[in-house]
Parts: sequence; structure tokens; C-alpha cells
Amino acid sequence: MSSSNHATIGGGCFWCLEAVYEEVSGVTDIVSGYAGGHVQSPSYRQVCSGTTGHAEVVQLTYDPSGIEYQDLLEVFFTTHNPTTKDREGADVGPQYRSIILYHDDEQRETAESLIENLEADGVFGDPIVTEVEPLDTFYRAEDKHQDYYERNSSQPYCQTVISPKVAKLRKKHADKLQGQATSPSS
Repeated sequence: MSSSNHATIGGGCFWCLEAVYEEVSGVTDIVSGYAGGHVQSPSYRQVCSGTTGHAEVVQLTYDPSGIEYQDLLEVFFTTHNPTTKDREGADVGPQYRSIILYHDDEQRETAESLIENLEADGVFGDPIVTEVEPLDTFYRAEDKHQDYYERNSSQPYCQTVISPKVAKLRKKHADKLQGQATSPSS
């Protein structure tokens, strides 16, 4: 069995998710892309039209000895609003929907259980609209979308939208950041 696993999630702009998970311990690779749609090999322009059915997503490669899948999802739910359909902040359209694309039944069960617990605890005050679906095909986004925040952190969008999400990650999940002593059971 492989010593790494994959997780595929979407919660608004993929640049935001990529920047957040860049700091999470146990995440070994992040690829921005598209999933959940009906057009083969879509372009960014096609996905932005809102007609392909795809969501902007990131596909994470992670080492389960460094972080568990549930921890990745806890970061996901902390750093975006899972109660707004087809929207994250000012980004509006089905490509920005909140979605977890599971790779196996264990991931599906983990995602559904976490959502159920968050709902039962009334964490968000509004119903969670995050879709939980099997991953069919993941398409890598164009190169200009990879490592976007790292290359463009001083741009206004990055400063006003992405930087606050990274700050929230650092505040709420300091124990899951690279350079911190973590274990999957903590």
C-alpha cells in the first residue's frame, strides 16, 4: 500500500485552498484543477463560464502518518463558508461550490460523518450545502494557476481574499502547520 493518499476538495477559488494547504503538515503536493463536471479537459475560461459543471478544486497528496483525512477536512471547513451555494465570498457561480470529491468509501463516510457532527453542533448557524460526491476525473489546471499565491501574494485579490484565510488557518489550526510537532491522533 502507498504511503500517501489523495484528497480532492473545492471551496471557492482554488488559489485560496492551495495557499491554505501549502502550510499544512503532512501535505506533500497540491495541484489546482477542475472536477465534478461533464466536459473533458476543460479550460479555465470554460470552467469560469459556469456551464461545464466543474468546480475549482485542489487535489492534495498527503502522508497519512503526518495528517489524517479528517484533519484535512477540518481545515477545509474552517477556511471557507460551506453554507453558501455556488459562492465563496465575492466569487459566485457553480465553479465555486463547496464540494468534497471522495476517492473511496472511507473518505465518503468520514466526510458525511463530519458534516453530520458540524450540523448537529450548529457550528455554522446555517445548513451546510457542501456536496459529497465520488471523484470521477480530475483535470489539472493550467500552469499559471499552480502556486498562484506563492507567486502573486502582493496582488490585491491575494491580500484581501487569500491572506485572511491563511491567517485563519494559522490561528485555528496551529497544531497542524508545518514545523509544528503533530501526530495524527492529536
